[in-house]
This record gives sequence, C-alpha cells and structure tokens, in this order.
Amino acid sequence: MSTSSQNKRGFHPRVDSLQKNRRASRESSRPRKRLVSQNDAYIFALRVAYLSHLLQPRARRTQHVPAAPKALQRSSSSIHDLMKDFSLLRDSKSTKFPHGFMAELEKRLTGVIMGRERAQEFHDPAIKRSFAAFLNAFMEQGFKKRMEKDRRVEDLVLIFYSNATKELQKGKIPGDDSWKFLADRHLALFIRLISLILKEGDWSRDRPELSSRLATLESKLLTNDQDLAADTRNGSSTGSTIEVIVPVSFEVKDMLLVQVVARIFHLTYIQVQSDIDKHRSVWTAKAALQDLKTYQTLLNLNSRKTLRSDDFDLEEGYEAWKKSEAPDLAQMIMAIVQSNPELAQSSYNHNTPQFNANAGGSEASDSGYSESSRKMSMSEASSYVIDQPVDMSAISPSEASAPTFDREEDAFTFIPSDTRAYYRLILSQALSYDLQDETLKASEATAETPALKLLSKQSTELLNEICLRWRLPYVSRIVLFLDVIREKFLEQDISLETLDAAFTFIKEPLPDNKKDANFMSLLLFDRAKWTLQDYALNQQILASLHDALLRDLYDVAQQCYEQKPPSVGPILYVLEHHIYNDPNFSRSPEDIAAFTTQLQEGLRGKAFALYKEYLAKYLPQDQESWQFFDVIELGKAVVTLTQRIQKRYRKNPEIMGANPLTALVETMLPLYSEDARDIVERILHLSAAKGEEVPVEDGFDLYQELVEIRRIQAEALPNIPFVFRIEDLLADFVWRWIKLTESTIIAWVDGAVKQDEFKVRTSTLGLPPTDSERHSVSIIDIFTSFNQTIDRIVQLNWDNDLQYAKFMTALAKVIGNGIARYCEIIELRFAKEMDRMTPEQEASTTLSRQEKWMQLAKDAWNNKEKIEPFQFFPESFVKLNNIEFAVRQLDKLEKEVNVDACIDVIEKNTPPLSHRQRKVNNYVFTIKIVEAEDLKACDTSGFSDPYVVLADEYQKRLAKTRIIYSNLNPRWDETVDITTQGPLNIIATVWDWDALGDHDYVGRTSIKLDPSHFSDFMPREYWLDLDTQGRLLLRVSMEGERDDIQFYFGKAFRTLKRTERDMTRKVTDKLSAYINHCLSRRALKSLLFKGISISSVSSYFNRNRPQQTLQAPTQADITDALKPLFTYFDDNFAIMNQTLTREAMIMVMTRLWKEVLVTIESLVVPALSDKPSQQRQLNQQELDIVFKWLQLLFDFFHAVDEETKEENGVPLDILQSPKYFDIKTLNFFYFDSTDSLIRTSERMASATAARQQTQRNRLSAPAALTSMPFGGAAGLLGTPSHRKSKSIMLSRNLGTMKKAKEDKRKEAQADPNDDMILRILRMRPEAERYLRDRSRQKERLAAAAAAEMIVRQSIMAGGGRMTGSLPRR
Repeated sequence: MSTSSQNKRGFHPRVDSLQKNRRASRESSRPRKRLVSQNDAYIFALRVAYLSHLLQPRARRTQHVPAAPKALQRSSSSIHDLMKDFSLLRDSKSTKFPHGFMAELEKRLTGVIMGRERAQEFHDPAIKRSFAAFLNAFMEQGFKKRMEKDRRVEDLVLIFYSNATKELQKGKIPGDDSWKFLADRHLALFIRLISLILKEGDWSRDRPELSSRLATLESKLLTNDQDLAADTRNGSSTGSTIEVIVPVSFEVKDMLLVQVVARIFHLTYIQVQSDIDKHRSVWTAKAALQDLKTYQTLLNLNSRKTLRSDDFDLEEGYEAWKKSEAPDLAQMIMAIVQSNPELAQSSYNHNTPQFNANAGGSEASDSGYSESSRKMSMSEASSYVIDQPVDMSAISPSEASAPTFDREEDAFTFIPSDTRAYYRLILSQALSYDLQDETLKASEATAETPALKLLSKQSTELLNEICLRWRLPYVSRIVLFLDVIREKFLEQDISLETLDAAFTFIKEPLPDNKKDANFMSLLLFDRAKWTLQDYALNQQILASLHDALLRDLYDVAQQCYEQKPPSVGPILYVLEHHIYNDPNFSRSPEDIAAFTTQLQEGLRGKAFALYKEYLAKYLPQDQESWQFFDVIELGKAVVTLTQRIQKRYRKNPEIMGANPLTALVETMLPLYSEDARDIVERILHLSAAKGEEVPVEDGFDLYQELVEIRRIQAEALPNIPFVFRIEDLLADFVWRWIKLTESTIIAWVDGAVKQDEFKVRTSTLGLPPTDSERHSVSIIDIFTSFNQTIDRIVQLNWDNDLQYAKFMTALAKVIGNGIARYCEIIELRFAKEMDRMTPEQEASTTLSRQEKWMQLAKDAWNNKEKIEPFQFFPESFVKLNNIEFAVRQLDKLEKEVNVDACIDVIEKNTPPLSHRQRKVNNYVFTIKIVEAEDLKACDTSGFSDPYVVLADEYQKRLAKTRIIYSNLNPRWDETVDITTQGPLNIIATVWDWDALGDHDYVGRTSIKLDPSHFSDFMPREYWLDLDTQGRLLLRVSMEGERDDIQFYFGKAFRTLKRTERDMTRKVTDKLSAYINHCLSRRALKSLLFKGISISSVSSYFNRNRPQQTLQAPTQADITDALKPLFTYFDDNFAIMNQTLTREAMIMVMTRLWKEVLVTIESLVVPALSDKPSQQRQLNQQELDIVFKWLQLLFDFFHAVDEETKEENGVPLDILQSPKYFDIKTLNFFYFDSTDSLIRTSERMASATAARQQTQRNRLSAPAALTSMPFGGAAGLLGTPSHRKSKSIMLSRNLGTMKKAKEDKRKEAQADPNDDMILRILRMRPEAERYLRDRSRQKERLAAAAAAEMIVRQSIMAGGGRMTGSLPRR
C-alpha cells in the first residue's frame, strides 16, 4: 500500500473501536434508531415529492383578449366564375389529375379526418366535418369510378364545394350567411391539400400548368377572405394577448415525482391523491422553509440532530462539510421564497435586498460537498431554481435560538428522524422497482464502462431531491447505495454483473462536465472527509461482499471440470478491482491461504468424484467382459478432460492460488494409471486362461493412450514418477506384430510381383520417361510396406531405447527376408527372359544333326561375322531398374532407422563379450567361384565355353556363373551366399555352353561346408580337382548370422548388390561373345595380314623373285577394325537407353568395360598359374595395336562431348581401375629379358614380405595375409588366404560399399605386386622352375600367416574353437 493510502487510513483505530462497541458515532448523540416501516418511508418520500411539485417554477401561458366584432364582407364572385379557367379547357392535361391520384387523395382525406395531417390549419373540427362529408360522397362507387376515369379538376372541386356548403348550413337559422365565408375557406384548404399531394407525389413536375392553376384558384378564394383567415387563427379579427401564471395543480397526474413515489411503492394514483389531499394543509412551502430555518439553527448550535465534529475523524473534514452547507441552505431558502414571495413578507416589512447568486461561492468551492450536492440535485424537474430577487431580511437566522421539541418527530415536517435509514429503504424500493422494470433500457456500453441498468432517470431525480431536502452528504449516499446493492446481492436479487455495474456507477459517474466529475472523485477517494459511520459501513460492506464472492467463487470453481462451466473471471474481476483495490478493505494472507487450500481440496474432491463417474460410465461391472477398448475409452476421457482444462486455463492457470489442472492431474492420473495397470493385467490373465489373444491394434491404441497420460503427468507433476513401466507391460504386443509381419512378408512380396507388369510409368505422353518413372510399381509397393512397417513402430514413440533398438533389429531381419524373396523372384524371371533362344536358335531345334553341321559350314564359308544385337525385353531392364531403386531406398531406410544409434543402445545395455557366450544358430558361407584350369575341350575349335553350377546334396541349384567363351582356363570371380545351420555338402559342376543342342558336361567336384572348420571366421581358398580333368578354385569364408541390425541390413544390401551384379552380368554376357570375337588374336592377325593376296602368298615359294615388305596398318585401319564392335555397342545401348535409368546404364557400361579389360588382358598375357603357358607372346607391332584399341575403347566408354566437354559415359575413376593400370604397366616389362623379370619379381616379393611383417609387428590384430593364387598342398588343406573377406558387415549400406571399393583401389595402387610379371614369365619356358619355386614360397608364407592368425584369435577369444567373436567392422 502506498504512503498516501496509509495516511488516508490514519483513523482506523477509531473505526475499530466503533465496530467493537457495535455502535456508530452518531448513535452516541441521539436515541437508538427504531425500525423504519415501509409506510413511514413512503410518507416522507411523498412529502418530498409533493414539496418539489409545489416549488416548481410556475408555468406561464398567453391569453387572447378579443376586440369588438365587426361585420364581414364577402366577394361577389361565384364558384362557377372561379372555375372558368378549368371549364374552358376540358380535354387539356392541365385540367386532369394524374393516374393514381384518387387513391392518394382518399388516404390524405382520411388522415385529415383522423387528425394525422401535419399542417395545423387542417385540425379545425369544422374543416374535419366538411372533409368528412366530401369523403362520404367521394367513396360512392359510381362517383369514384367516374372520377378515376375522367380525372377532371372541375368535377372534384364542385362536388367538394357542394358537400361543404350542405355541411356548413346545418344548424344555421334562416338568414344567417356566415357559413358562406367558411365555405370559401374550406374549399381553399381542399385546393391546398390537392397541391400538396401533387407535390409530394412528384406529379407537379409533369403538370406544372395544373399546379399553377390550382395555386391561382387558392389565392382567389383567400384574397377576399383574409378577415376570415385571421379570425379562424386568432379567434377574432382584432384584439390583444397577455401572459398569465398557470395556477398550481393539486392532481397527481401533474406531479411527476409523486408519480415516481407511487410506482416504487406500488400504490395507485388514487391512494396517493388521498394522502396528498389529507395532508395538503400541513405539507406546505412555509413548513419546508421552517424546516430549513430549524436545520440552519441546529447546525449553527452544533446540535445532535445534525452532523457534528464527533462524526468525523478529522476536524478539517467536519469544517469542510459545514462550510459547504451554508451556501446550499441559502440557495434552498431563496428557492422557496421565490416560489412563494408572500413568505418573505409574512412577518416583517423590511427592504428586500438583492440576492447575489455567487455569495459565498469562493468559500464553498473548496469543498467537494457543495459541488456534489448541487450536481446531484439539479435536474429538469428540480425545485432548486432561483431567478428572481426577493426580500430575505425577514428570515435571517442570525437571531434565532435553539428550538425545543416535545418529540423527535416534531422537529421537522419534511425531514425524518433517521435520514440514513429512511433514505436506504426508499433507495431499496426504487432499485427493486427499476431492476424489475422491463421497459427500462440499459445505458449504452462504452470502452470504459459497461452497459448499466440500475436506477431510472425518474428514480434518480426523486433520490436526489430527497438527499437535497434531508441534507445527506454525497459520500453517505454512495455508501448507502452500496449497502443496498450488497443486501440485494446477498439475497440473490441482483446478479454479479449488476454488482459490477454498481461499483462502476459510483466510481465512474457520468456528469455533464469534467469539473464536477473531479470534485466527486476527490470526495469519493479522499477518505479523510468521510464520516466515521460511512467508513465503518463501507468496511462492513466490503467484508460481507468479500465473503459472499469467495463462496460464489468456490461454487463456480467446483464446476470448472464441466463441459461448459460458468466463468470465474467476473468474480475475480470484482474481487480484484472493487474489493481488494479499495483502501478500506484489509485482507489477511492467512485467510487467503486458507481459502486457497480449501479450494484446492475441493477441486481434488471434485476430480475424484468425476473419475468415479468415468469408471462407472466406461468400465463394465463384469470383469469377464473387460476389454482394452474400455481402458482406452476411459483414458481418452481422462486425456480429453485434462487437455480441455489445460487449454481453458492456459493464460490464467490459477484461481486464487488454486490450480485446477494440478488438482485434476494429482488426483485423476495416478488413479487411472493404477487402475489401468490392474485392468490390463487382469485382461491379459483372463485371455491367457481362455487361450485367446488380445488384438495387437488394441495394445497399440492402449499404449498411445497411456503414453499421452504419462506425458501430461510429467508436464504437470515432474517430480512424481508414473506408477508403472508401460513398455514392460505392453512390449509383447510389438513382438507379436513383428512376428505377424514376418509371417506375411513373403506373401506381400509375392502379391506385389504378381500384380506388376514391369512397365515404365510415363506421366507425360510424347516425352521420354524420367529416371524416377523407370521402375515399376512392385518395388514401390514393397518399400511402401517396409516404410509403413517401420513407421508403425516409430509412431508409437516407444519410450524404451533398448526395446526400440531390438524392435528395429527384428524388423531389419524381416525387411531382409522380404528383399531376399524379391531378389529371388526377380532374378528367376530375369534369367528366364535372358536365356530364351533367338529365332535362329529356335529354328535350329527342328534341324537334324547333319543339317546343323551343314549350316555351320555354310556360315563359315560365307564368312558370316555380323552378330545381330540381342532383343532385350523392356520388362527385363525395368527389373534391373527395380533392383537399383531398391538399393537406394534401402540405404535411405537404413539412415532413417538410425542403425548406429540402435547399435550403441544395445551395446550399452549388453554385457561385454567376455561375460557372455555368443550363441550362433545360423551360418552364412560366402563362396567365390574364382577360376578353373586345364578344362576339357568340348568344342571342335579345341576350346570350351564353360560355366559353373552350384547345387546342394539334394540337387537344389544354388548359383550359376556366367559363360566364358572359348577358354580352357576361365576366370569368373562370382560370389554366392549360402545360409546353413550345420554342415552342408556343395557340388560344383562345370558345363560347356552350346548354342545348338544340349550343353556338354565338363567336370564335377564337391566341398563340405562345416562351420567347425571355420571357427576362426577366416577366408580360405580350395583348389578342387574335377572328376575328368582340370581343377576349380573356390574361395570360402563364413560368418555367423548375428542378431544385429547392421548384419541384417548388410545382408540385404549384399543380396541386392549381388542380384544387381548377376543381372548386369547376364546383360553383358549377351555382348561379351562379340567382344571376344572383335578383340581376339584372330582379329589382330586379320588386321596385320589384311592386304595379302594369293599372288603374294605364292611369292613366298618363289625364291627368284624379291620379297614384298608387309606394311603396318594405319590408324584408320586400327579404328576401322573396331567399328563393328562400336556399332554393335551403339545398337544395344540404344535399346537399353529407352528403359534403363542413367545409374543402371552406367552400371551396365561399367561391367562391359571390365569385360573389355579382361579380354584385352587375356589377349596380352595368360592367366596366373604355377605352370608354363602355351600362349605366344605378342610382338611390338601387335602390342601397339592392342594398346591403341584400349585407348579407343577408353574414349568410347568415357563419351566426352567434344563441344561441351561433358562426360556422358562411365566416370573416369571407374575407367581407370587397378586392372586398367596393370594393363598399362605391361609396356614396361613385356619385352624385358627373363632374368630381368625374375629379379624384379624377387625384389617386389621381398618388399611385400617386409611390409607385411612390419604391419604384423605394429598391429595387435592379425594383419591381412598374402594371396595364394596357386594350388598345391596349402590349397588342398584349405589354408587361409591374404584376401580381405567381403563380409556382410562391410556391405551394410551404400556408404560402406563405396568405402570398401575406394580402399581396394588405393590398396592396389599403393601395394603393387608381381602378378603381371609372373603372368609374363608363363610365356617364357625357361622360367618354369622359378614359377614353381615362387609358388612354394607363397604357400609357406600363407601357412605361417594362417597359423599365427589362428593362435592370436584363440588367445583373444579365451580358448575354444567357436568362441571367437564375429567382427562388427
């Protein structure tokens, strides 16, 4: 509270003393108040109202004094003479009324008769009778019909004149011609009415001549009749007027304030008139003057019948009030005397002084009492009016003495004994009446004040007059007004809005000027000038209202959880702005805290009762019929209520310190969580007993509902944990859903593939499809299903990271199974489409064996070299696009799942490997079919076209390699994954591909895949002898199938990439035969001996003739030699480009480039082996041609635009592969001597061994071992090789795949080996021994490295064979 407020409240101790003694200051100096009856209050209110009527300024009226009458003269012109202007022009427009005029005339005539015409001259009764007589004649149907037809002015005027004459003659004696003068007057008014109708109907504009003629006729009728007009208006042609005072009326109907008294006390005018007549002799102005003189005398004598200094806390307050009383009393006395001048001369006959209205004004202006009293009393009907000077010498109170009275009631005539009690009762009556008065309209609301409907203007005038006569201070009026408002509010007679309006009314009055408003505001808020009784009563009012408002607030707050509760805002507004802001009110913090506690407890009780209602509504009584749906609906009801309360009280969360949301959450959420746990456990127990399962979706819905409730509780009650772990209770539903998904994933994939037509989707006709449109709907549907599967778990917002990571791991396995199934179906369909026979092959199937040989001979004789491009199906390329799209989508899915975060969570919550035993149930064997040697020749050309088929012991095909044409030492480098739970026998069969007829058998071998032999998880190479001749090299590695999300994603990526690679290889296999044909030694020889003829051949045998020198082929010849191949590529690429995506196209071209490199490599050097080769080494000219071919092919595949320099083909980093650099380096060693090559090989071998030894010494983990490309004992024993295993973990996403390829490229460039030198040495017979020794050396190094690796892994695993950990990276 401010300092000024404390100063103003400096008289509290006296108020407290008064309250303790239960009496007011004024009671100490006067007898105890007796109860005021309604009749007494009525009588005194009637007295004041009647006195106000008596003192009203007398109205004055003008009275005419007529002169002596004189004879009137009338013009001799007849009506027919006046109508000549119309009768002479019978058919003119100026003599006819417009259409519709008659109907309007009828309305106006009726208005004149009914008195509705505005012009005063039509209100004369004689005129009304004349018009009525004409209207009767006019309404006759025949006449009216004729008038509507002819519309002539002459007929209408004559008929009116005739009827007016008849009406005016009635009652006249024979010889009395006075009526003739009135007939002209009435006719003139009739003409004037016609002119008004024409003007108002806008007809005068169309008929100006008619209007002019009517005006002329009216003028003529009145020209000779002005005396009659003056007599009609003034009653006589001559005379004068005087002003006379209207005598006082003693009838209630003329007394406005008396009527107000009758209404508020519910009395009839007759009853009130009787009371006035009964007391009229006593209730006089003289008695009122005597009351004022008596009051003035008592005021000067400081009598107990007026306010005294004891009634104020400060003396200055009393003096200010007393000073304001003197001028007001003088004004009131002057008003009475002016109204009744005889009162001033009734006793004395002194000179009358001139009264100065401003006398004493300078002194009184300092006090708010004077200004406020005058403002509250002056109104339109106020008796407080002084406008005449009167003689006041006879009523001076200076010599008066204190009067004596036998009874208290005898002191005054118009002032009651207890003015406050009487005024309060009258005010209560007036307020009750006005509040119930439906005709009373509220004031208009403004930006500062609301609409008010409290006291009517008439009631306010009555109350102001009472306060003026009874000398009630302005503050007392306000306090008593609030006391009445309080009483009615407690009795529920008025609403909270009315209470607010009442406070606003007294705080923000609506005065006529700002000066008065400032005076009243100062007086209202300057509590030092209040009486002690007003101060004490105001405190009681505020305290009583405060208690009542708190009770209402409690009741309203108890309804805050209802759908549409009443607002607590109005109550809080009144408390804050009208109670707490009032300096008279003092609130105790302890009381407010107690109310807050009580309200908070009440809200908790209400929340508890409401939760019980929810239980009864949503939960069946029979436990056997409980379902998750019931728990969900109960939770939704709780959440909906909580959210509604949270939203409702977002801006103002507390009600007097009590928080409805907190009370609701503290009560309802713990109850619901406990009940939900018990109900769910009960439902699960009953379902298990019945052998039934709760639907998974019900479990998901329940989880989301419980999580939302837990979130709300965490926000509202952060320090109170939830009752139970929701995830532990409902995790089984997620596992069931994952198992259900796993059981249906294969059917999803099969259904998607079955419905797919594998066509390119084109959105715009006439334009080539974009890359995003070149895959079909099956792969889109499948990954949509995958994403929906993941999203279903993600949307649960599972709040257990370990469980969530395990869910994602299980879903990764499911997705991997779906992808594997899709790859299997697509690859089978793709292989079927690619392995179909050409039309020539289909035709040859009907030929006999002899006819087939004849066809081959004919083709050879005709030198048929052109090979037609393979007719690829667009559906085949769409399938390849699907696989490429699946790789990208799986990589995107892997990132969205956040695999690394799942792994981190599992590792943090899983004990170390040293504390647990890894249990491996499934094993993944990776078999790489590397190469074969010394295969049996099955074709007449002395070669074979070999390919390998892997099958299990039950003859189930597991894999098939591509075909290597015309080669007995083929190299495939193809990989397949085989999953097994135990030992498995694998049979490898080599076949020779034939274009015609059945394929020939080349050889067979087998290998046993036993997990116990791969306990170290290291890769091994096996040289397996075929049952015919030759041998086959297989590289085998094993991984334990792990319950690891990275493992499952890696396996899915490997499956996709292997399928993509195999499908790409099948495409390139269709082109590789022609590549081998164009880049063969035969083609090279044909280019060198292109210009040789029969004559040139015979010259070799003619020794007498000089030998001709062979010219080397030109660059154009070398380029032309590859033109058929380029044309072949262009034809096939054109077909592919229509369907394949750019990435798939680059992938196919990349694979073709590798085929080109392998073909050129085999053209220059033989395959790597420890045995000498029969292949002849090329000469320098041949080698130059080969390298020029390599450059031409490099440029062709790079496809750089000559103008834009844009690369449209295979990227440069792919073209410049390690094999490309190996071939390029052949130039440096190809023609070196054998000894030089051997020395270089030994130097490289020593450097490689030293690097490997350094690496083993530096790393604690085993280093990569050297390769073992040759056979021998080590190969037969299955010793590990140096090659890094292409594990699933290294292929778990596109990022790891790209990184592995980059590492491989960098390793090949940074660690050159002597493989190319050894391949060159195979064409040198003298190097046979070195090749054998070098092979044995590699075998020894590989065996030593393998033994060291096994020992290290055994030590790391703590001993044992199968306890080694599967590498994660």
